[in-house]
Amino acid sequence: MLKLSKAGKMPCRSWSLQAGKTCPASFDTFGELVAACEGCYAKEGNYRFDNVKASREHNYHDWRRDDWVADMVQELDNDRWFRWFDSGDCYHLKLAAKIYQVMKLTPWIQHWMPTRMHKIAKFKPILTKMAALPNVVIRHSSDGVNGEMLTEFEQSSTIIPDFNHWLARVAERSGGEMVICESSTRGGKCGPCRACWSKDVSVVAYLGHGQKMKKLQKEAAQ
Repeated sequence: MLKLSKAGKMPCRSWSLQAGKTCPASFDTFGELVAACEGCYAKEGNYRFDNVKASREHNYHDWRRDDWVADMVQELDNDRWFRWFDSGDCYHLKLAAKIYQVMKLTPWIQHWMPTRMHKIAKFKPILTKMAALPNVVIRHSSDGVNGEMLTEFEQSSTIIPDFNHWLARVAERSGGEMVICESSTRGGKCGPCRACWSKDVSVVAYLGHGQKMKKLQKEAAQ
């Protein structure tokens, strides 16, 4: 049985796993959690509820079924936008291969997948294959929390500490390569924005939220 979810801010459904357990790329070379993961939103709020954890634990086992790809394609028949992993990450190569098949077999859907798995060499070929599909955007996540950007990828994301300051910085840049998520100005909703799904947007910057993240950002700036 498939268990899809829909975060309150999102215009679409998603398929997710439990954060931490499925995030092997959340650690640096010293084995410490990177700043972006230390302040992870998916370990707070509603994500701590047992029913939310249960659905993600179910997905952890369910994707291994032989019929999983076919079931996902059928389930997504009426969807036009989709997000992979509003929590967790694409931690297993066989899972990545199956997700690629779902993406390829649903060309009517615009898929967006944020991931940190690009840090693990064996995942790079399958992520490259996904990103080459015309209906897929793979947003390679930066580990930083103060606007640190990845320059080696066509599409990526970062976390920023201040909306207005960074809005001014983006206005000074040429080419429009960065878009700041404006959900904080819309009551936490995406609204009409689909920048995360757009291949034309190189970098999406998300405003860090939560007391833990704010503390991390303050410490990182010192």
